[in-house]
Amino acid sequence: MINENDSILVFEYFTASGEKDRCIISEAEELIFALLDDLKEYNVDLVINKSYEDVIAQYDNVNPILIDENIIGWLEGNAANFKNAIFIAAENNNNLYNITKILEENNVNLYTSTSEACLKSSDKYETYESLPMNIPQPKSFRFKIDPKGYWKRAIENLHEKWQAEDPLTPLKLIIKPLMGVDCEDIVIIEKIEDLTLDLDKIFTPGSRVLVQEYIEGTDISVSMISDGENAMPLSLNEQYVELKDDKGRYLGGKLPFENKYGDEALEIAKKAVESMEGLKGFVGVDLIINADEKDIYSVYLLEINSRFTTPYVGLKQISNINIGDSIIKLIDGKISIDDLEISLDGTVEFRKSGDSLEIRRI
Repeated sequence: MINENDSILVFEYFTASGEKDRCIISEAEELIFALLDDLKEYNVDLVINKSYEDVIAQYDNVNPILIDENIIGWLEGNAANFKNAIFIAAENNNNLYNITKILEENNVNLYTSTSEACLKSSDKYETYESLPMNIPQPKSFRFKIDPKGYWKRAIENLHEKWQAEDPLTPLKLIIKPLMGVDCEDIVIIEKIEDLTLDLDKIFTPGSRVLVQEYIEGTDISVSMISDGENAMPLSLNEQYVELKDDKGRYLGGKLPFENKYGDEALEIAKKAVESMEGLKGFVGVDLIINADEKDIYSVYLLEINSRFTTPYVGLKQISNINIGDSIIKLIDGKISIDDLEISLDGTVEFRKSGDSLEIRRI
């Protein structure tokens, strides 16, 4: 166990803030307790809602800090008291960026991505613009949903331009929030004639959206570990995604996933993470394997998640390495990426079912 003076501040946004929605909290619980298990050889200062007091009593290495307020407000008053931190949060309402920024401003050593990397990767168009040309991505553009409906004509013009580049292949569009999580609020435009002003009932006037060419295919992700310069793929994962009635739902996934384009996906993910400065710790990369084998590209990158993602709970079951411990040692310079030899023993499926996240070896 490390010296008490070098204890690590640990928390997960929803379990710290007292979220009561079981659909949300079930996944959050799996993530934070998986991380705590990885850090059992460290002194941990765990910030968690008072409702978890009995649950965390079993951890001998954990100093519980029980709160009854939003974690961001708590951090603003207390972050300066800690030296090191590793945490779990998503991009909702810029939470990931805001938390990281608070910790940086209080000179806390982070085992997660920098605030700048969080901000850039959270914005899907900034990601699109910043990645090098040799990383295949769907054609993308961003628009503001103005109250007068000018956005409709702008999207029609964009469709006309993109369709002209390949007039023999019908062009479908996908419209989604510039900053979104778990496939929320996604609209697929099969034909440009289907684009109506009703779109502003889904995306409120003033909001910014990403418009992309829609790529048919298999949704996958790559789980990565990075020291800030060098990245290593941990697994290729199948994603269970449902697109229905202007809503997208992330239902879970399976790992490892075998596919003839798997090596290509791993290489694209590695290049993307290493090309964006400040991505550290656990990083997830979302991609799609193109169903059109006549296309020039077999795999497209969709987005980068500069944070712990759900496959982490599956990897915990079958990975030969302790991921949380490895992240800390990598960023502290005690080991290098080349010291890690990753192997997976078996296959794991993690699926959202009702208000729970079910994890099973298959």
